[in-house]
Amino acid sequence: MNFSSHEVRELFLEFFEKKGHTRVKSASLVPEGDPTLLFVNAGMVPFKNVFLGLEKRPYKRAVSCQKCLRVSGKHNDLEQVGYTSRHHTFFEMLGNFSFGDYFKEEAIEFAWEFVTEVLKIPKERIYVSVFREDEEAFRIWNEKIGIPENRIWRLGEEDNFWQMGDTGPCGPSSEIYVDRGEDYGEERFLEIWNLVFMQFERGEDGTLKPLPNPNIDTGMGLERMASVLQNTKTNFEIDIIKPLIEFGEELSGVPYGKGFETDVALRVIADHLRALTFAVSDGVLPSNEGRGYVVRRILRRALRFGYKLGIEEPFLFKGVDLVVDLMKGPYPELEIGREFVKGVIRSEEERFIKTLREGMSAVEEMVRRASEEGRDFLTGGEVFKAYDTYGFPVDLLEEIAKEKGLRLDMEGFREEMEKQRERARRHFQIEAKEVKPVYQHLKDIGKTSKFIGYEHTEGETEVVALLKGEELVPELSEGEEGEVLLSETPFYPEGGGQVGDTGLIESGKGLFRVEDTQRPVEGVIVHRGKVLRGSVKVGDRVFARVDRERREDIKRNHTATHLLHAALRSLLGEHVRQAGSLVADRYLRFDFTHYEALTDEQIREIEELVNAKIRENLPVTVEEMDYNAAIRSGAVAIFEEKYGERVRVVSAGEFSKELCGGTHVSRTGDIGYFKIVSETSVGSGVRRIIAKTGRWAVREAQEERSILEEVGRLLRAKREEAPKKLGRLLEDLREKEKEISRLRQELLKLKLERNLKEETVVDVRVSWGFFEEASPEDLRNLADTVRNRSDKEVVLLASEKNGKVLTVLAVSKGISEKLRADELIKVVGRALGGGGGGRPDLAQGGGTKPEGMEEAVKILKEEIRKLRGKG
Repeated sequence: MNFSSHEVRELFLEFFEKKGHTRVKSASLVPEGDPTLLFVNAGMVPFKNVFLGLEKRPYKRAVSCQKCLRVSGKHNDLEQVGYTSRHHTFFEMLGNFSFGDYFKEEAIEFAWEFVTEVLKIPKERIYVSVFREDEEAFRIWNEKIGIPENRIWRLGEEDNFWQMGDTGPCGPSSEIYVDRGEDYGEERFLEIWNLVFMQFERGEDGTLKPLPNPNIDTGMGLERMASVLQNTKTNFEIDIIKPLIEFGEELSGVPYGKGFETDVALRVIADHLRALTFAVSDGVLPSNEGRGYVVRRILRRALRFGYKLGIEEPFLFKGVDLVVDLMKGPYPELEIGREFVKGVIRSEEERFIKTLREGMSAVEEMVRRASEEGRDFLTGGEVFKAYDTYGFPVDLLEEIAKEKGLRLDMEGFREEMEKQRERARRHFQIEAKEVKPVYQHLKDIGKTSKFIGYEHTEGETEVVALLKGEELVPELSEGEEGEVLLSETPFYPEGGGQVGDTGLIESGKGLFRVEDTQRPVEGVIVHRGKVLRGSVKVGDRVFARVDRERREDIKRNHTATHLLHAALRSLLGEHVRQAGSLVADRYLRFDFTHYEALTDEQIREIEELVNAKIRENLPVTVEEMDYNAAIRSGAVAIFEEKYGERVRVVSAGEFSKELCGGTHVSRTGDIGYFKIVSETSVGSGVRRIIAKTGRWAVREAQEERSILEEVGRLLRAKREEAPKKLGRLLEDLREKEKEISRLRQELLKLKLERNLKEETVVDVRVSWGFFEEASPEDLRNLADTVRNRSDKEVVLLASEKNGKVLTVLAVSKGISEKLRADELIKVVGRALGGGGGGRPDLAQGGGTKPEGMEEAVKILKEEIRKLRGKG
């Protein structure tokens, strides 16, 4: 009965395939078109629209092993992972599904057969629960399966009734438990499988109405089942997690099983390593928003627990290889992203450790302020700032505070945390790409389109449907805008980063201009545009013609995108992965993962390599194959794309090989010429290249030449000499600016001698002055000059411009601990109708009342007397 985790996964999938289920590959952790979820957190999520009746699949039975990531919810808050024996952030969910096909009896029979006959778990160790009102499920378990009544528990709605939301599909569930024996105490009866019987629809008023076609949704946690079969005390000792525990042991020198707190730390590292590797591999990069923020929190939490074990340097990236080696069999995409994932995690670790060190000074400042204000605690806001901004461990902050005789306002901290969660929830309410019901209706009634655009750019076809707005209409007349659905179409619908085709649809009765082509649901391709002449009717035989010149431009850009991707990986490293793209007719946009701006030399090398491959005139070939076989063959998969079981592999000689559904040239030489227009940043760890090909690249080069010639004419220099001459002119200009600045400072010093007033207050020399039209830099330089005359100086300088006051307040560093410039400027700023801030020795402010300068000086003197009166 001691099966490996990989064996359990494969046994489950094979078992249900033999029962007529279609094996469905795991979807990405990033939900497709679902704004309500950060991550796929259950096996049924990829089938959600099928259960809701919004989508139909070509099968009624499905089986999958879905990768999931869960960081909140019942019993699964991120901060609790590691403390329990069963909960994880990342886990695999085995599930079998029926979409209006079989129901309770078959679902229960399948589950019983798999558990007892395939996995060989003794029947007498099996217990089940049912919803207290579900007599049908009770009878099946008791009479059909033969489980005695005393091993069937009737539970309430909280435990055995499932629903997707406040309204919609719902139904009772039945859970299967294994009796692990008295030695396991509270965990003696372990739930291993949940069978959900979706048989009702809950209305707005809460009433339940039977569904005409009930569905089945089941979920079995792979890690939990493996733990039972491998007879481990917790999930963390199973064969696909224990090596990660051992990784933590080796790095820290701390053995597992010797203490609760160190065990928790080792579990957290093991769990979070899996979550990080899979999430980053699916394209989720650490950031301060949405999914990226969750990944950042997971990584920082793992680092904090590493810190508890004495690991103070980046280490998580070293564990990525182990996760990939353990899991690349069922998830071959991990192998492709190996170096990239390691690079992302290492960079984030280094950034966080630096931030943590910077956070220490912020924490010390909080402690100092609390002492000055006579508080015996750090506020909830301060604790939250240390935790959220600097990733500072709360328990470490508590230790530091305790040493200083302070406590933490944990209630206030929890309130701030809840506010943050609410901000995150609001941020993530992105708008879903709404699919009009009419498109699904068209698919349901068989009004679909066959795409013939790989082979043809024109052809005779038939109009099978017309839409105006959301209505199906029999005819579109001259001047009307609408959508045309053809039985066969050469028009490529937008997808995979490639824009949709444009062109004409023509018959003897009318002419329709296609302005865009889209695929709102699989199989339905719509041509959006306007009737230019006559009319178009359902049933018309028409001639569809793609704008061929535009299509050829798009093909050049799409194949060039593949060459660019390969060139980047070749020259910069395997960590480079596509993170987004746009393939249009006039240009291409390519986003990729990299951690620094490209140098001019690198850009030139990339451009030269792509053009070299164009000159080699490599053959561009297309092959259809199984997804896993394609990945194993070395084909590169793209982050944001969703792939089916069969994929299209596009190769450019031996140089490039990618999964792609777009249109391409037949040989790289057809691209003609490739030119990079710009390289910029679009976010943390993501760069963007915009480039052009063919005629548009030639135009770009011609425009650049024209600009250089114009510059040469203005400089009265030959084009090749213009940069040197311009450099000399700029150097001369910089020298003159320096001279102007020096003369300006001399002038200001003269004004300083004339305008500066001073007075000794207690033991401090206070100086002040007002200067017309002085810049902030001028005031800072003057204040610095005055402050350095002795070790007990306070200087307040102001300037007026357009009715606004600018102030600078400087204090000698030797007395800035007691006389803080950043606090004094706030007090004196009130007299000037403003405020300010800065450092203890130098602060800057502003206001709207220049006439308040005299009052500001008076307040400054009073503050100094108050603070230095006893000195």
